[in-house]
Amino acid sequence: MKFDVLTLFPEMFEAMKTSIVGKAIEKNIIDINLINIRDFSKDKHKKVDDTPYGGGAGMVIRPDVVYDAYKSIDSENAKLIYMSPQGKKLDQKKVEELSKEKHLIILCGHYEGIDQRVIDKLNPEEVSIGDYVLTGGELPAMVLIDSVSRYIDGVLSETSTDEESFSDGLLEYPQYTRPEVFMKEKVPEVLISGHHENIKKWRRQKSLEITYKKRPELLNKITLTEKEKNYIKNLNEEV
Repeated sequence: MKFDVLTLFPEMFEAMKTSIVGKAIEKNIIDINLINIRDFSKDKHKKVDDTPYGGGAGMVIRPDVVYDAYKSIDSENAKLIYMSPQGKKLDQKKVEELSKEKHLIILCGHYEGIDQRVIDKLNPEEVSIGDYVLTGGELPAMVLIDSVSRYIDGVLSETSTDEESFSDGLLEYPQYTRPEVFMKEKVPEVLISGHHENIKKWRRQKSLEITYKKRPELLNKITLTEKEKNYIKNLNEEV
């Protein structure tokens, strides 16, 4: 997959060259191309913003520089995303949906935002990573790239995303590794039993238990068996 990122601060994306995403870049599984919006300023000082009409604090990014930066990209068959606190909140369903795209163009705002006229002209899909405001769209863009990249073939091992949190609507079960005993606490016996069916059952129950305790609203969005409903009911009675 190709990611084209329109940003005023391309140096922030150096972090994407590390860990799993960095390895995917090295293997040419994903391509992150950074376009500096400032390069398209016609001002001799490379100024890209101006004061807002109507008054108010802060500065607004000019529409012409954003439009010219966008037009420098071959956008045929690409999906344009604008990282905005006004957008639809990013969730697992959206991540998996975006991972099926071949080319994403991500627009990062800054300061008080971007002139509305160019947003209306380009008509991007607006995406938010939460109900809070950051200084710019760069960190949200990195979150989107990281989360989407994990679902691109070849980035992770084949089954790595099958049982993690939200993959089936539940939070993930707890994980354990060596040493078998840590500070007098032993790994749950079932996990070293070698009985795969019992391990699967235990993990499902733990996912239900953790989801019930931490994000109970998620249980209303999935289909539970009668046995699982009774298990949740018993958990409720224990509280």
